[in-house]
Amino acid sequence: MAWCDSCDRYFSSWSSLNQHLRSSNLHNWCEDCDIDFDSWLGLKEHWVQSGRHDYCQYCEEHFDDYEDWADHNDEVHSWCRPCNKFFRNDLGLHEHRRQSPVHSSTYCVPCRRLFQSESNLRSHMNSSIHRPRDIVCPGHNCNATFVSQSALILHLEAGTCRSGINRAIVNRVVRERDTNNIITDPSRLLTGPGGGSRNSEVTYTATAAAWNGSAYECCLCHNQFHSLAALNQHLASPRHLNKAYLCPLSSCRERFNTLSGLCQHVESERCGVLRFAPVRQALDGFVSGMRTITAY
Repeated sequence: MAWCDSCDRYFSSWSSLNQHLRSSNLHNWCEDCDIDFDSWLGLKEHWVQSGRHDYCQYCEEHFDDYEDWADHNDEVHSWCRPCNKFFRNDLGLHEHRRQSPVHSSTYCVPCRRLFQSESNLRSHMNSSIHRPRDIVCPGHNCNATFVSQSALILHLEAGTCRSGINRAIVNRVVRERDTNNIITDPSRLLTGPGGGSRNSEVTYTATAAAWNGSAYECCLCHNQFHSLAALNQHLASPRHLNKAYLCPLSSCRERFNTLSGLCQHVESERCGVLRFAPVRQALDGFVSGMRTITAY
């Protein structure tokens, strides 16, 4: 038989005792920890402070794990997750993030949005949300506008420009202009017969022979695709191009297979290349040179 000391009472089984502890107003029992507290406040403080419990003291609700508890706080309360601080309202939370040195490099004040890293905030600030689309495509009969140089070059490389400019033409023009190989590795820039006069590049096309019995397999990276069209789309992407572009900063020298990839790297300020005026001027010159491609 089971015995309740506080009530001086026997129960026929442990389950009966547990039911008594759970439902009786005379007890403040934490079932998970098997602790009976003197008061409801003591039990609640235990749930709030104990690492074994994911409990919302404001809603008086238990959660299965920390992530469920944290998601609840994000959705229902004015809570700063990194600092684990609660505020009376969203204005208090906003002022905390705006003024705190912990969040100054990752918080967008106008959008009241907290980002996970400085680079994520920079990408957000460089997006069309905060920047005007004031970079106009120089292509013939194309009036598309963009928020950054990398977005413009990506548009040209993708072949979506009405002028007919594509990635091969972009690569050729850069090769012709970068005579000192500041951002290119000449050994990796492919040329056709006649050197730089060819507006094309090596392309791969898969056939039904790429079927391996369960999927269409890329012979270069062995990734598998559900359809032949998806595989050919993969092969038409810059995924398998030579990494002919490189960051001009000597302490970085990261490589990229497209000019747009290099520009995105520079704009992200991940390596700090934009801090150096000569490098910045050189890159601006190459990107500005793309604006002269109007007659292809």
